[in-house]
Amino acid sequence: MGGGLHRAEGSDSSGRNREEVLRDAKPIFKILALLLIVLALFMLPPVILLGLENDPDLWAFLKSMAVVAVVSGSLLAWTWQTAVELKTRHMFILTTSSWAVISAFASLPLVLGAPQLSFTDAVFESVSAITTTGSTVLSGIDNLSDGLKLWRGLMQWLGGIGIIVMAIAILPFLKVGGMRLFQTESSDWSDKVLPRAGGIAKASTIIYLGLTLAAILSYRLAGMGTLDAIVHAMSSVSTGGFANYDASFGIYHDRPLILWLGCLYMLGGALPFVLYIRLLRDSRGALWQDQQVRGLVGLLFVVIATLTLYRILAFSDEPFQALTDVAFNVISVVTTTGYASADYTQWGPLAVTTFFFITFVGGCSGSTSGGMKIFRFQIGGLLLANQLRYLVHPSGVFAQRYNGRPLNDEVVRAVIAFSFFFFLTVAVLALALAALGLDMVTAITGAATALANVGPGLGSTIGPAGNFASLPDAAKWLLSLGMLMGRLEILTVLVLMTPFFWRK
Repeated sequence: MGGGLHRAEGSDSSGRNREEVLRDAKPIFKILALLLIVLALFMLPPVILLGLENDPDLWAFLKSMAVVAVVSGSLLAWTWQTAVELKTRHMFILTTSSWAVISAFASLPLVLGAPQLSFTDAVFESVSAITTTGSTVLSGIDNLSDGLKLWRGLMQWLGGIGIIVMAIAILPFLKVGGMRLFQTESSDWSDKVLPRAGGIAKASTIIYLGLTLAAILSYRLAGMGTLDAIVHAMSSVSTGGFANYDASFGIYHDRPLILWLGCLYMLGGALPFVLYIRLLRDSRGALWQDQQVRGLVGLLFVVIATLTLYRILAFSDEPFQALTDVAFNVISVVTTTGYASADYTQWGPLAVTTFFFITFVGGCSGSTSGGMKIFRFQIGGLLLANQLRYLVHPSGVFAQRYNGRPLNDEVVRAVIAFSFFFFLTVAVLALALAALGLDMVTAITGAATALANVGPGLGSTIGPAGNFASLPDAAKWLLSLGMLMGRLEILTVLVLMTPFFWRK
């Protein structure tokens, strides 16, 4: 009897633990339900377009919306009375789970629609879109229905500013402090220019929408069709890189104005949105005064000038055409957009090597781009310079400042930890891909482009002239995980894999 009583008590304790876990997770499920409702609302434009065109893909979207509605409705019914009070632990779980869940449900039209992708391919495509990576498994993109082309652009547009950042506009309404959630999406070091995270999210969304509308108008006036202008505007400002054609922006290779407009809006998406807010509020010189912006522009200038000169001398290219091709593709890779107007892997070894290295850079902190972000390289340079000074003057005291402010130990530790885990993750992911049979170039550049959210890798398989369709399913799942980790800046995901995170 003693043993039976012991088992009964253990079972009751286990039941209480399960109830406690479910109760603790209810706020997360409630917010996930709200995010799924937002996702369903963004399916409406393709539904309307497909309805007007009487396209069969309409039913794929209607079925997808029905699935999302049932799931989100069920979650809301279960959590409706739950007060949304998020702890730090919730923030990390919600940040990672929201990106994964939204990507999974966003893939439904790709499974049910005309492409009829496998679940693996559809999830890969949607993860690539939501994380604004731009890698694709699709071929024959030119022949997709207009609704699916629009959906690919909308997914990237949502991912550009981030489903989580957009949710910050909803969370204040639910009386949730959003700034901590914003900080868990990224390990970036950023200033608070408005008193509340909700204010930052709303202002950033307005600016994001304004840039997108400006891009649509510019592309349309430059000669793009209406749908092309809308989709390419969304994927340019979001630094996502999905295009409406297999040739990407190569279809506009003979129209340099469109390529230069692409450069403008890709760069616009890669600049800090917080600085746009300052620029509009009270500081005309906010952008250029920022050390990140100067560093990014300086890097682009050096790389573009070098490769343009190389193209002219080595291949006798016409100067303006060489400058246009180099500028567009370099800006596309550095900002992690992933468009291609030409197969730059055919430009010679210097160009190929350069494109590999700039894959890691990324845009500015607080922008829509991925990568390591330019400020981490700048801080790394400051640390290296100070270390060299210490070797010469061991007793010296040297101030470390960035953007006019002292660098504290917390920021330095965060930069070092992120950089270490970034390259460690690239190495582990590349080894895993190689174990699946991928060649060295495909494995290494595939891991790098996934984690940096760039899009194309190098080589004949996943280079700018190829796609990811021929990779084994296991490789696609690994790369999908890499894209999510890169978008969430690695540490946000890695902390969930540690035992101490789950201890009470």
